Amino acid sequence: MIPHSFDYKRASSVEEAIEILQNGSYAKVLGGGHSLVPALKLRLNAPDTLVDVTRIESLKGIAIEDGTLIIGAANTHHEIATSADVHNTLSFLAKGASAIGDVQVRNKGTIGGSIAHADPSADWPALLLAADASIVIQGADGTKTVAAQDFFTGFFSTILEESDIITQIRIPIPPEGTKSTYQKFVQPASRFAIVGCAAVKEPSGATRIAFAGVSDYAFRDEAVESASSSGASAEEAASKAAEGVSIMSDHYASEDYRKHLAKVYARRALVEVS
Repeated sequence: MIPHSFDYKRASSVEEAIEILQNGSYAKVLGGGHSLVPALKLRLNAPDTLVDVTRIESLKGIAIEDGTLIIGAANTHHEIATSADVHNTLSFLAKGASAIGDVQVRNKGTIGGSIAHADPSADWPALLLAADASIVIQGADGTKTVAAQDFFTGFFSTILEESDIITQIRIPIPPEGTKSTYQKFVQPASRFAIVGCAAVKEPSGATRIAFAGVSDYAFRDEAVESASSSGASAEEAASKAAEGVSIMSDHYASEDYRKHLAKVYARRALVEVS
């Protein structure tokens, strides 16, 4: 299927990109394009203008500042997967990034584009939820920082307004001795998660668990977290996975199978971080 015609504009700064987005027509931000372009091809999205932000230098870079890992929104999955700063502080983010798609997707797709698209089976939303990340957004009214837990609001839905641009992801570096992992049951063609489970366990026992692919959008599983943080075994804590959650069903996995997989992959993740 051929997408409808649109204007293409390359922004040289975040401010210029926001100005273009405010011009009154329906515009979409183009990062790596691996989420947006397939939607354009299928006419699931039909903007009048594409605003290319890939050459804005302020959206790139990975750094550690004041106990926080800062990842620019335009960094590719490959850049994150191979970053020494990521490996040395939150290695499960590098592991998750290295499991996204194939080499072409990892070399072009960006973390900002992925979380803005908010595919329920994408890896980054669950990874950032488990990491207790915050997302920095710049828009017409200035800059704001939003917890990842408040960013994802529904099926392919976030709190982003039409003229908002994600600029950074900020992640607190956990205490020394923290363990983390990402376990994923992969759809073999797309490499998306049929079920993905991200887990972080601090030396105090405090645990964060987040799922991808289970529900309409990524979520923290508070029942599993509470059980694990209270000292329950991996098996016992994992048995509570996806309780009270509306579970997706599609041609890849039924609702019952996904719920079963959520328990299996929660147990695997908890064993890994125990």
